[in-house]
Amino acid sequence: MNTEKIDETWRLQKAKMMIQFNYLHDDDFHYDYGKKDCMITTLRQKIGKSREDFDAYLLTLITPSRNLNRTE
Repeated sequence: MNTEKIDETWRLQKAKMMIQFNYLHDDDFHYDYGKKDCMITTLRQKIGKSREDFDAYLLTLITPSRNLNRTE
């Protein structure tokens, strides 16, 4: 995955988290170079998820949802 695609994916995940957890702000997603883990830890604590649950949650934000009400 190229850097541009990773950045796009992260922006999408960030936007969806800010909608779902309206108490998160842009500042919560800011991190200094080499301190991304600190930001992730802070986000996990704010939304109350373990590292594993948070990682799985991030994947759900980029995985296309299937329409379960669809009739075939």
